[in-house]
Amino acid sequence: MAGKVTAGSGILLVTANVGSLFEDPDNLQKTWLREFYQTVQSHRPHFIAVHCQEVGGKNYEASMSHVDCFVKELLSSDAMKEYNRVRVYLDENYKSQEHFTALGSCYFLHESLKNIQQFDFKAKKFKKVVGKEIYSDTLESTPMLEKEKFPQDYFPECKWSRKGFIRTRWALADCAFDLVNIHLFHDASNILAWEKSPSFYSGTRQKALGFVLDRITDQRFEKVPYFVFGDFNFRLDTRQVVESLCSTATMQTVRLGDTNEVDKLIFRESENDRKVVLQLEKKLFNYINQDVFRENNGTLFLQFDSELSCFKERLHELEISFPPSYPYSEDSSQGKQYMNTRCPAWCDRVLMSATAKDLVLKPENEEKNLVYDNIGPNVCMGDHKPVYLSFRLTAGAGKANANKHKCCNVQ
Repeated sequence: MAGKVTAGSGILLVTANVGSLFEDPDNLQKTWLREFYQTVQSHRPHFIAVHCQEVGGKNYEASMSHVDCFVKELLSSDAMKEYNRVRVYLDENYKSQEHFTALGSCYFLHESLKNIQQFDFKAKKFKKVVGKEIYSDTLESTPMLEKEKFPQDYFPECKWSRKGFIRTRWALADCAFDLVNIHLFHDASNILAWEKSPSFYSGTRQKALGFVLDRITDQRFEKVPYFVFGDFNFRLDTRQVVESLCSTATMQTVRLGDTNEVDKLIFRESENDRKVVLQLEKKLFNYINQDVFRENNGTLFLQFDSELSCFKERLHELEISFPPSYPYSEDSSQGKQYMNTRCPAWCDRVLMSATAKDLVLKPENEEKNLVYDNIGPNVCMGDHKPVYLSFRLTAGAGKANANKHKCCNVQ
């Protein structure tokens, strides 16, 4: 059995799609790290989990050396010097197409935390965490995690891409919990996403997320509360958003001459010199007034964020009060500007099981200790803003679930 929490342990869960950082490491990486360190210093957590997606960026063969520098900087920085135990798991094995996910899961344990253990999935027991260790290449053989890429028939058009999940399990005092890093499929074409509601792509994400939830709650291991945080690639319902934005506009359809396939959709005002309100192409979402997605943190558009609705019994989330996390400009001088490639959406999320939500929303977890927000709202962090959840895990937090979930069975 692990030791006791005395005054409650600060937990910081961060998800960050870091693909952009390795395209322009000189400019973006310093800013990203500075904002991350400021978040750590602001919340002063005892346990930090950083789930990264697209480690190495799009040109991962050329960029993996930048990944090593990024991790080295994280581990050696003054801001992180009080975190004397570290576990870093990087899927860098890009030559293995059937296994490569480009996921990276990093865990930092504060020197004052005496009661933390990590689960060995092979031995089926918890082990003490000592020192700083980095694992890469073949994570499949590492017993301290479970990693899977989605089956090939889950991928749209059965084309491999870097999508899957990594799961680790931790025990803090009397409570065990799973942390799952996830990357789901994106919308390849705005036109296809617009064609029906809900879109074809939301169906592929739903299937993949169901696959992950089934895996982490199957009979192989005891069931414990779980946090799933990563790039879910959840999108607003494109059809409904376009109908809302262009309710008084007329639509022009432009087709390719050789295939008759829809190439672009142009929505014009009926009057006012028939000004173009929105132009939609495979990789273009060019709306006349991008500010609407930032006003009041974009809350007007939360009504179109519906991909989680079919998981409402299995996944929970705190209220969103930050703007859509994607797709921000990758220009280092543009901190708040969205690119006009996709409709802005809350792709990056921290979700949790009902039992995990009970841990987060304990009565003694004062509101000031509970924050669900983004990192670097005013500076360029790449095309995704990292999203985090900060809360305190109080002594006895696991006891309410002990009988039902056996989450106290720490060896």
